[in-house]
Amino acid sequence: MTRPSPWWDPHRHADRRPALMARNRITAALRAHFAARDFVEVEAAALQVSPGNEAHLSAFATAMIGADGAAHPLYLHTSPEFACKKLLAAGEDRIVSFARVYRNRERGPLHHPEFTMLEWYRACAGYDVLMRDCADLLALAADRAGARRFTHRGKEADPCAEFERITLAQAFAERAGIDLLATMAADGTTDRAALAAAVGAAGLRVAADDTWADLFSRVLVARIEPHLGIGRPTILCEYPVSEAALARPSPRDPRVAERFELYACGVELANAFGELTDPVEQRRRFESEMAEKARIYGETYPIDEDFLAALAVMPEASGIALGLDRLVMLATGAPRIDDVIWTPVAGGDR
Repeated sequence: MTRPSPWWDPHRHADRRPALMARNRITAALRAHFAARDFVEVEAAALQVSPGNEAHLSAFATAMIGADGAAHPLYLHTSPEFACKKLLAAGEDRIVSFARVYRNRERGPLHHPEFTMLEWYRACAGYDVLMRDCADLLALAADRAGARRFTHRGKEADPCAEFERITLAQAFAERAGIDLLATMAADGTTDRAALAAAVGAAGLRVAADDTWADLFSRVLVARIEPHLGIGRPTILCEYPVSEAALARPSPRDPRVAERFELYACGVELANAFGELTDPVEQRRRFESEMAEKARIYGETYPIDEDFLAALAVMPEASGIALGLDRLVMLATGAPRIDDVIWTPVAGGDR
């Protein structure tokens, strides 16, 4: 098999350059958009004591050598989220970050080990406001790329169309015939046996060691995500509280959380939370996730105690993380995320 030319080959660079220049225009426009709305742009340190505490998130580990020669373990952050929430606790009320972030075990058409995460936070605002923010940003990106539609591998979406909004419960019922909420108790406790029976009846594989979360993810990936954001962007909201991550429970139904994800062309673009500010509950979730990580991968990450302390004084807020590279990819019609990154990490040539 002929090896492709490197990204710096003049001919290949010439092919990539239009999308890269569109990236610059989009980034500049997004910065101006947030500045015009009184957001303060902040920079989070990439080196953190914890890279995050999600079971399936893998980080790059390093060490800081002190003046005494002792090594102190650190990680490249997988998101600027912890740092941004500390800034909310410090008194900032409207912030945005264009952060270089790092995730291990991830490389493919939609994943790159180093990428740009656009995150913004609004103190004292509900997470519905973030949905309106997303509508503005998608239209702006399309305009700067000169695109009437987002495209990806044969799928299209009109970035200026009114977003579809669907709950997880609706999606499971419509796409898989599963009553998701019936597998959850009033307090959000999950019933693995009930979901396993429903997943099997829907024609999907069920393994003996599958957890409720495993089954939930299998249905989401196989039956739901491929249909999201087709024709117009989709907001997938009201995640089960067991999948809330750092989102607070909904005051309307404690079985679900104030969490949504944004999709276009079947591609996940953003993940948003009405932020949890209860450090006790957040610690419980982190410890549960790390127990699962230990079971699957044989490793865990430390909990950032400083972050939990900040949560106790952080105001109510909403925040969202949007993959800038994926947004550019859809706006330019690029088939792979590497095509819209100026200097891709070595080892990924196709």
